[in-house]
Amino acid sequence: MLTQTLSWRSSYKPENIRWEDVAVEFETGKMYKAEFADKLGRPVIIMTPGNQNSNSSEGQIKQLVYAMENALLYLPENQDQFVWIIDYDGWSLSKATPLKTSKEVANILQNHYPERLAVAILLNAPKAFEYVWKLIKPFVDPTTYKKARFVYTHDPKSLNALEDVFDLKSLDLNLRGKYDHAEYACSMRADDLRMKSFAGKANFVPENVMNGQ
Repeated sequence: MLTQTLSWRSSYKPENIRWEDVAVEFETGKMYKAEFADKLGRPVIIMTPGNQNSNSSEGQIKQLVYAMENALLYLPENQDQFVWIIDYDGWSLSKATPLKTSKEVANILQNHYPERLAVAILLNAPKAFEYVWKLIKPFVDPTTYKKARFVYTHDPKSLNALEDVFDLKSLDLNLRGKYDHAEYACSMRADDLRMKSFAGKANFVPENVMNGQ
């Protein structure tokens, strides 16, 4: 897996993706890093699939990789995982990610970012999503699949599933209108400069490892 990931990083070059390469995918706030972290200080990635604004599989995957690489910059010491909140407000089957793209996303996350996911919170998922969830289950690692937690803001009891991850007293799950594209763009451009330095240190790999020796 390590050799395959090194080969993927060598060809895909995720560390070279910059804000300008994916800015259009972020315009509606369908994915972004939250301003808050979980109890352990781990970064939280927000996804709002109801705000889908693109039919480009390539663009969507590049956005995902960019978001993952960016979140690496915010990992606290002794932590190596992220938390995802996927808010299904406004989502419908017409906005569902194509199966081919979902498979590619699963492949990248499981094979090139293994065990980066701490918890995936599926927020207010509609009944129709159960059909999609069954479709993608065969392509998702069983361990990863078990990390998903269905939470509904209208059901206080379901919020108890988050007690070990967040301080519920300060957690605001009303995500509508929280994303400011211009403000986020400024933040990401600053992070791009940090990433350039970070990548330069992190990407040194001994030649014998690259050759699989």
